[in-house]
Amino acid sequence: MTKKKDIRALTKEQLRNFFVEQGDKAFRGNQVYEWLWIKSAHSFEGMTNLSKETRKMLHDNFVINHIEVDKMQRSNDGTVKNAIKLHDGLIVESVLIPTESRTTACVSSQVGCSLDCKFCATARLKKMRNLNPDEIYDQVAAINKESLLYYHHKLSNIVFMGMGEPLMNYNNVLKAIEKITSPEGLGMSPTRITVSTSGVPKMIRKLADDEVKFNLAVSLHSAIDEIRSKIMPFNTTFPLKDLKEALEYWYAKTNRRITYEYVVWDGINDNKESINALVKFCKYVPCKVNLIEYNPIDDGEFQQAKPEAINNYISNLEMNDIIVNVRRSRGKDIDAACGQLANKS
Repeated sequence: MTKKKDIRALTKEQLRNFFVEQGDKAFRGNQVYEWLWIKSAHSFEGMTNLSKETRKMLHDNFVINHIEVDKMQRSNDGTVKNAIKLHDGLIVESVLIPTESRTTACVSSQVGCSLDCKFCATARLKKMRNLNPDEIYDQVAAINKESLLYYHHKLSNIVFMGMGEPLMNYNNVLKAIEKITSPEGLGMSPTRITVSTSGVPKMIRKLADDEVKFNLAVSLHSAIDEIRSKIMPFNTTFPLKDLKEALEYWYAKTNRRITYEYVVWDGINDNKESINALVKFCKYVPCKVNLIEYNPIDDGEFQQAKPEAINNYISNLEMNDIIVNVRRSRGKDIDAACGQLANKS
């Protein structure tokens, strides 16, 4: 038996050509494309404006490798975590984060992760594979349905802050965002999408060259190489000097400020030297800082810093006219918070 091709790997033009080759009209390809990317169809049977014969022909030639929400958990604070089963049985997680004014989807880009951050549960899983564009798209479509069901409005924002390093799955992430933002897809604004990276300089430069329209966030956590390399060992390969130059290149090309994500840990980066280094790093390009509450992952090495340490960061950043926000974690009771996604569900 020949293996059926995943129909969502085809472009619209390829779909149109397929129908012509079958002796049908090219516009059938347009109809199928709409079912796949605007209506998020799970099966050919549901494509009701196609004849039964056409649907059977599609079924005989193709598959739709659609994700399944294998398990859904709802937190006391309204956060929803999905354990997503992929067509090959692997699991990733995605999260719906509600606030009074909006709902945000936190989506995954890899099964496991390419990098080795010591404080992150996902990094303890070996990287098994990259997600395909349709698997990333499906996470967003599923969370959009949950947003409508539970909060009565469409999904408003997307952050690539789930499992995996998005820039290590560059092509598939960009193809997924293209589908998510296209009028022939989910039609979301790219300005409502943020791609978060641990800092891969070469790929940050490529983002700038590709003139992407979405926002960029960097998981920084220290602006001192020695400390950053201890908590994020890949920093020895991509040191802060290279990251700084890539971010300067990004800003010169895009004119859009960076968001730095930054966790303060007790006894690690809660000192004056670390604060001063962050303030200095923030002067290189226009930026804002999100101080993120830490979520323990079952060991004692990393502990949330004391409130006075957080306050010292806030006062020093504000004194230097740097925008700073404190992000309280959501969904901690279901292991859905930042750094906790590890397929425990």
